[in-house]
Amino acid sequence: MKKATILLADDHPHFPELIKKLLEPTFEVIGSVCNGQSLIEASLKMKPDVIITDISMPVLNGIEAVVRLRRLGSRSSVIFLTLHSDTDFVRVCFATGANGFVSKPQVFTQLLTAISEVLAGRSFVSLHPS
Repeated sequence: MKKATILLADDHPHFPELIKKLLEPTFEVIGSVCNGQSLIEASLKMKPDVIITDISMPVLNGIEAVVRLRRLGSRSSVIFLTLHSDTDFVRVCFATGANGFVSKPQVFTQLLTAISEVLAGRSFVSLHPS
């Protein structure tokens, strides 16, 4: 069976490599970019099943990148993986067309579940407890 494809977007240089190691036994990580403009370009070219993106990135933030992707017709599921855990950010992310939201402190316990849920057509939210 074909593995679902994942595109990562995060401006921290080593974080995508950690995420890739977590995901690769189950999913195929097809790329990693470090800003929102590169996310748009890579996503349109690669057409991943799931995009996992940070909010705060240079050139173009993750929220604006997802807004533009949706306007361009992207059907990739989107999970925001971020340090921002304010519920206002969750609302904004879902308003842009996101399917999931995971706080970075929850990455190793919740990201695999989040991906499975959005691939099944459901939404997923996991916030870091205050």
